[in-house]
Amino acid sequence: MSKHQDIEDYRKNLRECVKCGTCRAHCPVFSQVQSEAVVARGKISLAQALLDGKIDLDRRFISDISQCLACGRCVKECPNQVPTDQIILALRRRIGREKGLTLFGRGVATVLQRPWLMNLLTRMGRMFSWLALRRVPGSSGLRLRFPAPYISRDRTLPEIAPRTFRQSHPEFIAGEPDKPLVTFFTGCMINYVLPEIGDSVVAVLQNLGMNILIPRDQGCCGLPALCAGDGQAAARLADRNLEALTAHKADVIITACASCHSGLTRHFCDLGPQHAALSDKVMDIHEFLIKQGIEEKLLRMPRHDNPRPVAYHVPCHLRQAGLKDAPPRLLSALPSVRMVDMKNADACCGLGGTFSVYHYDVSKQLGALKAEGIRDSGAEIVATACPGCIMQLQDAINHAGLPQKACHVLELVADGLAAAEKI
Repeated sequence: MSKHQDIEDYRKNLRECVKCGTCRAHCPVFSQVQSEAVVARGKISLAQALLDGKIDLDRRFISDISQCLACGRCVKECPNQVPTDQIILALRRRIGREKGLTLFGRGVATVLQRPWLMNLLTRMGRMFSWLALRRVPGSSGLRLRFPAPYISRDRTLPEIAPRTFRQSHPEFIAGEPDKPLVTFFTGCMINYVLPEIGDSVVAVLQNLGMNILIPRDQGCCGLPALCAGDGQAAARLADRNLEALTAHKADVIITACASCHSGLTRHFCDLGPQHAALSDKVMDIHEFLIKQGIEEKLLRMPRHDNPRPVAYHVPCHLRQAGLKDAPPRLLSALPSVRMVDMKNADACCGLGGTFSVYHYDVSKQLGALKAEGIRDSGAEIVATACPGCIMQLQDAINHAGLPQKACHVLELVADGLAAAEKI
């Protein structure tokens, strides 16, 4: 089984931090908490002290290390490009090994490694949602009726889909013989919760004549387990996906989830040469569509007289990968869309995977800032390129009592193409 690096392997990187404090101006968590221990240079100092034997893995240390969104902004802005996000994940793996995982972390790792269990739990969740969940007015999500561990009753949850995306589609969808074979890595949110995003991906790829492969034995990208501190589970999931995604010689592997893209590229490419080769074939769906000329196709379509105002939220994992431009380019090309500026469009929404589970109060504060920007933009829709961000943005919108909806860029693209075909 593949294995991630230990915190000891980052000693050189720790020394590269000059404690300049640039990270303080860019860390979303620090902006709310104002504690040196939660900012990048503070965590670097904690890691160094741990390796030097000056501190232990006590409760305060574990709490400080948990307070990170893994947004990567500190890495991007760091003069020395210290990989603080990788260092924090290595510290969490150390905590997981020596202190054990939290109850939530163990649950995440257990379920994600067993697709049959994931399928069973989602079916049961769907079946009994009427008992445990109540619908938010406006049908923009669900909220818990009763207290549940780690989940705030104040939080908006999306409804589980009646059928998973992969159950609803064949493994292979034939296109034009001379067009590329595209392997679609669905991820968990698209497969279990928001299959309409996957439907839109397939519709757009079919519009271009692509041959589509949706491997049945793919699974979670592994990033949730990695963030929870279970390096072994994350590596097992990465190895399983390596086998599933390379079983057929696809021309490209596409993702429609910013976090899955980050997992398959940045966070698992160092597991070995095969994983590095896999990451080289992974493309974000928006980048792929731009390269296939869909932007020009959209621009040639008749323009609408009253296009809908749409704002775009930049997912942290796409920003970190340098992939900010493709999604808004597609939105701007749509004849039914009028792009509007949104304040702090590239600021973190506050989800951060397990962060929003353990620190929902801070997550909600960051979400409130996003809701403020959405309100002031005058947009009817806020589009983004990450299912997790959609869930967080809709939660923030609901808390603010706003009428806007959050959706995926590809849903708007698919709707635009479908409408053009009816003309």
